[in-house]
Amino acid sequence: MKKLTLALLIAGTSLMAADGTTLYKKCAACHGQKAEKKALGKSEIIAGWDVAKIETSLKGYKAGTLNVHGMGAVMKGQVAPYSEADIKVVAQYIHGLK
Repeated sequence: MKKLTLALLIAGTSLMAADGTTLYKKCAACHGQKAEKKALGKSEIIAGWDVAKIETSLKGYKAGTLNVHGMGAVMKGQVAPYSEADIKVVAQYIHGLK
């Protein structure tokens, strides 16, 4: 029974995780549809970043330990609801933008 419960929990969590397109929608307002813009004219262009760099940055913003170009508070609010799985998915999505 415990194995079944665990399997259902994992499956449910996977189904609840959003896809990269959905997660990136709120990012696109500042970073552009293809991650080609400097957010609010301050940030770096994130198009072309590798997955690890994106994940590290998002985790730093979420933790409140990263404040590049004074964007820490804004980004912390943006990524606060993201789970670890969401961060991985959106990082892979951003990396794949062309």
